[in-house]
Amino acid sequence: MQFHLDFEKPIIDLERKIRELRDFSTENVDFTSDIKKLEKKAAKLREDIFSNLNRWQRTQLARHMNRPYTLDYVNHIFTDWFEVHGDRNFRDDPALVCGFARLDGEPCAVIGHQKGRDTKEKVYRNFGMPNPEGYRKALRVMQMAEQFGLPIFCFVDTPGAFPGIGAEERGQAEAIARNLREMAALSVPVIVTVTGEGGSGGALAIAVGNRVLMMEYSVYAVISPEGCAAILWSDGTKGPIAAEALKLTAADIDALGCVIDEVIPEPLGGAHNDPAAAAAQVKKVLKKHLAELQELSGEELVEQRYQKFRAMTMVAE
Repeated sequence: MQFHLDFEKPIIDLERKIRELRDFSTENVDFTSDIKKLEKKAAKLREDIFSNLNRWQRTQLARHMNRPYTLDYVNHIFTDWFEVHGDRNFRDDPALVCGFARLDGEPCAVIGHQKGRDTKEKVYRNFGMPNPEGYRKALRVMQMAEQFGLPIFCFVDTPGAFPGIGAEERGQAEAIARNLREMAALSVPVIVTVTGEGGSGGALAIAVGNRVLMMEYSVYAVISPEGCAAILWSDGTKGPIAAEALKLTAADIDALGCVIDEVIPEPLGGAHNDPAAAAAQVKKVLKKHLAELQELSGEELVEQRYQKFRAMTMVAE
């Protein structure tokens, strides 16, 4: 399904003209020179647009429905994927996919939020908003990974944990809090990648890692811009203003110096324009950080993770 944001439309219009000229080209009519001019113009336009995006536009890009999700990264990066279902307590939660795979032949655990693209899949995946059973399933897989000494890769992409009545009745807050505590004590490498939206505790519940990475056009914040605007001004349509105040982009978070470890570059125009190239870059960065973490003992991994999150503090007097 093709979907385009407003600021992408000038590029899409140029690409449509290029396709039309290619379709009309014959042995007798050659549009090669015109096509090359338009391709050059499109490349320049894409570079100009994507080098000057504001925070709200980056938020829209992080939510792009054609953006790669966890299972897309699994297909591109890992092999021998085996998904685990259910929390051994209530039911399975399709909003969080969890399982085991191999990274270049080495076994590992993979956990990540999964959104949907069409209406049916969005409803099935609950728009990527997990219930407590999703977090309990993730914890079950993490504990299995620790038992067998496997590194854990987490992919974050959620607006937040599901705030429904049923979720609260089944202990949403407790499930998130337990994950935070248990992840802090894992004795295996944990590498977290924010691929799209990193929304509040719903993201953090699988994001307590030795390394926390962000894709170039991802966002990470304690609340969505719309939610922030609704609280501050009782007007969710002021999301663009709130996005500027929240400073939620990868560049903003990286500038803090203590929250994330690296920003992963995306193909020009965003990961949705070339998912394979985006995944290849992610794989390269994951392997680099994994190699560094594998030099540490279990006790050192726990201490490094503890100190990392303790350092995310700033006291003003």
